[in-house]
Amino acid sequence: MALVIEFDSSRLEQANKTKAEKTVNPPKTETSSLPGTTLSKKKNIFYNTSKVSLEERERRNKHQSFILWLTGLSGSGKTTLARELERILFERGYQVMVLDGDNVRHGLCCDLGFSKADRAENIRRIREIAKLIMQAGVIPITAFISPYRQDRDQLREIVPDGKLIEIFLECPLHECEKRDVKGLYKKARAGLIKNFTGIDDPFEEPLNPEIRINTHKLTVAESLDQILDYLQERGYL
Repeated sequence: MALVIEFDSSRLEQANKTKAEKTVNPPKTETSSLPGTTLSKKKNIFYNTSKVSLEERERRNKHQSFILWLTGLSGSGKTTLARELERILFERGYQVMVLDGDNVRHGLCCDLGFSKADRAENIRRIREIAKLIMQAGVIPITAFISPYRQDRDQLREIVPDGKLIEIFLECPLHECEKRDVKGLYKKARAGLIKNFTGIDDPFEEPLNPEIRINTHKLTVAESLDQILDYLQERGYL
């Protein structure tokens, strides 16, 4: 007599789905805001899964990977803190790199302007790059104004829980204008730069960032300590 083994295929499918969700999620469908460009998933394009898991990469590197997303007005201290944090983590043996707002506009995003649609596309590209770097077991530190809440929140939808640390650098506009190292606020006030965040374009503050730093009250060293303390207390470092 033949032995017949029955199993519940729905349970197997659900288990596989749950396992996949606990690792790195495949990219969700997104549509570009650029005219004539469609980034929606095509019928004959399939997501290819690596044979090296994120957990294996993290074990090799001897540390977790996660995204540190710094957001705030121009002049709030994003690039300064990102570069200092990069050096500190690198010296401690972590694989880490900075994605800076100005730098990516020299290459990856050199075709974009500063309209709302272009800003959204700029952040869409960066969040996908940040996710890929994180999936490689490296810690990306992003330093972008990223003014729109929806654009930042979409990053949470494409990375696993706990893999994103949003860091809001809270600094009053008048203080950022006083710093104005690049002279951008002065140009914006004079009408030479349009759609400048804080002047004629809004900055939507994060509602529940993991870390909020008052950079107009704290020194660079104190701000770095706040970030490092958070990461150590929660087991990231």
